[in-house]
Amino acid sequence: MLVGACGVLLESALRAHAPVDRFAAADAVVTGPQNVTQRMKRLGDDPEKQSRPLAERARVPVAAAGPLRTVPGVRAVVADVSFPVLTSTGRAVTGHGWDSAALRPYKLSEGRAPQRPDEVVLSQSAGVRPGADVRLQVAGTPRPYRVTGLVPSGPAAAFFTTGTAMALNGHPGQADALAVLTEGKPDTDALRKAAPGLTVATGSARGDAEDRAVASARPDIVEIAGSFGGVAVMTALVVVGGLVVLSVPERGREFALLRAVGATPWQVRGRLVRETARAAVPAGLVGGVLSLGAGAAMHAAMIRKGVLPGGFGLSLTPLPALAAFAVTVLAATASALLASLRISRIRPVQALGESAAEPARLPRRRVIAGVAFLFVGVNALGVSAVTSGPTASASLGGLVMALIVAVALLGPVLARAGERVLGRAAAALSPVAGRLARHAAVAASLRAGSIMTPVALAIAFAGVQLFAQSTVVHATAAQFADGDRADQVIVADGPGLPQGAADTARRVPGVTAATPVKSTTVVMAVKELGEKNLRSLGAQGVGADAAATMDPQVTSGGLAALRGNAVALSRDVAGGLHVGSTTPLWLGDGTRVDARVVAVYDRGLGFGDLLLPHDLVAAHASTSLDDHVLVRGHADLRPVTAAYLGARAVDRDAFGARLSDETRLQGFINYVVVGAIAGFIVIGLVTTLALATAARRREFALLRLVGATRRQVLRMLRLEALIVLGTGAATGSLIVAVVIPAFATAVTGLPLPAVSPLTCAAILATVAGSGAAAILLPARALLRRRTSPNIP
Repeated sequence: MLVGACGVLLESALRAHAPVDRFAAADAVVTGPQNVTQRMKRLGDDPEKQSRPLAERARVPVAAAGPLRTVPGVRAVVADVSFPVLTSTGRAVTGHGWDSAALRPYKLSEGRAPQRPDEVVLSQSAGVRPGADVRLQVAGTPRPYRVTGLVPSGPAAAFFTTGTAMALNGHPGQADALAVLTEGKPDTDALRKAAPGLTVATGSARGDAEDRAVASARPDIVEIAGSFGGVAVMTALVVVGGLVVLSVPERGREFALLRAVGATPWQVRGRLVRETARAAVPAGLVGGVLSLGAGAAMHAAMIRKGVLPGGFGLSLTPLPALAAFAVTVLAATASALLASLRISRIRPVQALGESAAEPARLPRRRVIAGVAFLFVGVNALGVSAVTSGPTASASLGGLVMALIVAVALLGPVLARAGERVLGRAAAALSPVAGRLARHAAVAASLRAGSIMTPVALAIAFAGVQLFAQSTVVHATAAQFADGDRADQVIVADGPGLPQGAADTARRVPGVTAATPVKSTTVVMAVKELGEKNLRSLGAQGVGADAAATMDPQVTSGGLAALRGNAVALSRDVAGGLHVGSTTPLWLGDGTRVDARVVAVYDRGLGFGDLLLPHDLVAAHASTSLDDHVLVRGHADLRPVTAAYLGARAVDRDAFGARLSDETRLQGFINYVVVGAIAGFIVIGLVTTLALATAARRREFALLRLVGATRRQVLRMLRLEALIVLGTGAATGSLIVAVVIPAFATAVTGLPLPAVSPLTCAAILATVAGSGAAAILLPARALLRRRTSPNIP
């Protein structure tokens, strides 16, 4: 179910396109390039082609409509522009030219089309009548417009004359898209030849030309779903494999008898594999069906929380369920085959004798494999400690799983080591029951190792993922708070603030600096582990007085030189670049800039990976509106906010809290998937412990026959649980204690993670409580039965 649910998210991301709404009547949509594609060099390999989506609209020349109109079958080409409009009630709508109304199509329900620059057609949902005067804010102060008509349905819109819309868009001679209407099916090849260098979208791809949010989110969801899907597969291998490995020796007498009466090794193996398949196939089918619902629920939760854009569609096909079924059933049967190798290879004469005794030493191949995985985990730990934050985050899942696989392979060795420490404590608590518990833990170290593995896995996985996220959230808030020099912040409840807001604020008495800030996403080649990879990075365009309102902790250079094609880089993405270096980067609309590095700073979480000149970012963004304005000075900003619809001033603490909430929201998918995988691990832990306890009925019966009371046996089990569960908890906690400080060092520069004692206690209590219950409850049931001299 978990593997399939991650597969649903992965398939949805691979197939996702924004819904086609406003371009529904267009047969094709021509836009600028929607991706940045580069060939990146690889160490010892041929260059690899990498691609990243653009976050902003890449505009097209209106003149390109001419060649498109000459393509056979094309009956019209509409130059479309879109820009945010704010009504007097504070409601955000999208502005277009009236020619674009035919693309959905929008049809007049009342009134007429706009004919003058001060006329507008609005959606009926605006609640006005034709002939009414309204105040609309478009990239500046609110201005009056006369409503000449209404359109009944569709996304809220405001239609101006074509010329007025082009002027309000702020990019004369350029359109956001060219919508092509044809007589029949569009000739895509002919359209591409008529518009060289541009992107021609048809079918569902038209939605990406309408809304870039889905395309921008797609690569991140692919990486997240693929990463967590891989972790889910490895978790299933460890938990299910450990369960099978534990169950096979418990049936040693049965298999020994089969060998003694003449069964061949492959007959024994085949029987066990068939039995496992008979259980795995129906369970896999049920899990595959449930995975579709689980994936849909995860998708809906992320849409509801705003982690995914609203148009991010859900794809439900049998492929994820079938893939999950194949992977998990194969894992179960392969685990059964591997677990049966030793017991099926022994000679028939030795079979009955060896079935009752556990091997004293681990096979050499198991020790070698465990040491190899331990080496891989330690190596990945070193990589996390010396790489940047994004690379360190990406390596966490694989790092933890490598260490856990090492624990699973070397479990009996760790169990013996834990017995030496915790066994003495158990013997001190109760001399008789403690010695019995210590002896049971030593004599069955293979069983103890299989039990402690899911304990360590549950604690390590939950602890690392949760504390890594809390470390990022805390570091982001701390870096912004430490570097925020603004006394007040002007924010907007609508789509943004007009660029003139910062200039207006500077003229207020008592204001010493006002820095406009505009967020964007740029594409840049980042050096990671000796190789460069194309990455989408968060950036902020800031005004010339940025040094007065923010302190990103510059270590070289200065923000005063942030002009023209300059850039300031955080240390996480600098990758060997220094002040004076030149690096290519692609702005939000895909424009390539050879940027000159003028500063390197440390607080990348709080202030973004890159800082760019405000005018450079605004010129290549979908809209010219600013996100907020940082103001230095305790002045009365009400005259400023009153001039712009939806604007208001907040203090630095309120703005910092708002940033922290956004950061926590970005980690929502981590919490959902971590909770699901951790839940599965706990279920596997309970099942493993219950099976291991139920298989000890002969041991309990023997203890009762030699005079042990029911209370003494239970006391022994409680102390044995302390030894085994304590060893597993200590191992998992050790992994967390080693991994999280290394991650914190990579993210913040200091090995100081944000760890909640309450969360630690909750994780340990959940794992220890469920583990103890899984041991003691089956034991109580077994001990209630009457003991027979003929031990079963």
